[in-house]
Amino acid sequence: DEDLPALYACADICVYPSLYEGFGLPVLEAMACGTPVITGNESSLPEVVGDAGITVCPRSPEAFADAMARLLRDASFSAEMSARGLARARTFSWEKMARRVTEIYHEVVGT
Repeated sequence: DEDLPALYACADICVYPSLYEGFGLPVLEAMACGTPVITGNESSLPEVVGDAGITVCPRSPEAFADAMARLLRDASFSAEMSARGLARARTFSWEKMARRVTEIYHEVVGT
């Protein structure tokens, strides 16, 4: 696990073709390292990625191939996805999640 940040940072693209994902931590890890992400448009992944990556039908190898080709051919688009991914990853933290859970708890309980 300690090698993952270096591996993500050296990668041109992170392709994550999951059909079902509870959260998608590898996608978030890749974005936090500045690696553009391509993932499936089902389950929780679109919510994790937002507009900071490319989401495609996870059952379409052609869609993944097209997205990979676009990122590899268009350096400015790839750089934009990298910057968006870094910004998006910063919105996720244990502190922010704990704060949000506390807010929801107070809303439900009414205090």
